[in-house]
Amino acid sequence: MIRAILFDLDGTLADTALDLGGALNRLLAEEGRPAVPYEKIRPIASHGARGLVELGFGLHRDAPGFDALRLRFLDHYEDGFRNETVLFDGINPLIEGLHARGLAWGIITNKPMRFTDRLVPTLGFSIPPAVVVSGDTVGVPKPDPRPMQHACAQIGVDPTACWYVGDAERDIVAGRAVGMKTVLADYGYIADTDRPEEWGADMRIATPLQLLELLPR
Repeated sequence: MIRAILFDLDGTLADTALDLGGALNRLLAEEGRPAVPYEKIRPIASHGARGLVELGFGLHRDAPGFDALRLRFLDHYEDGFRNETVLFDGINPLIEGLHARGLAWGIITNKPMRFTDRLVPTLGFSIPPAVVVSGDTVGVPKPDPRPMQHACAQIGVDPTACWYVGDAERDIVAGRAVGMKTVLADYGYIADTDRPEEWGADMRIATPLQLLELLPR
């Protein structure tokens, strides 16, 4: 029996790529480097600060100076994380459809609390989430299963009674690790080089509202 649907944030509920890309390009400009076009940024946006710094600077995350660039990226994101971020089309009708079926909904994201706690209340969700777990809420991010376990404990629902919806491999790995049914959001930030067919998702959706069609009657 399904009792809750939990979601990733970036690339699943909210289109954050323009603001993430803006932060990257401001950092690149400081370093005298050329901007990265949006079409290259969007598929990497779900990989967060590390993925975007790798993209912009061509550095491996173990390279000297990488972490300093990551921290500067976050400072630039601080200056513009709410500028152009919006919910994907269909998210509020989806949430209302879940509510009508008596299902709770919540968010499990790798975005740090310093952004999540301020961004989520401004996104205009028609029904507030029952739980929000950020990348540093329990000290480790996805694909570690602990954020999933924490979210379920907060709402009093066993993981096996939850579905998890996300657009990245780590979302599917984390959900499966705790026994959740997993749904891949194909409309999200998936690169041409990704192999989502190998990630092991139980279901896939091309639009947010398609999720309602998958729910048992």
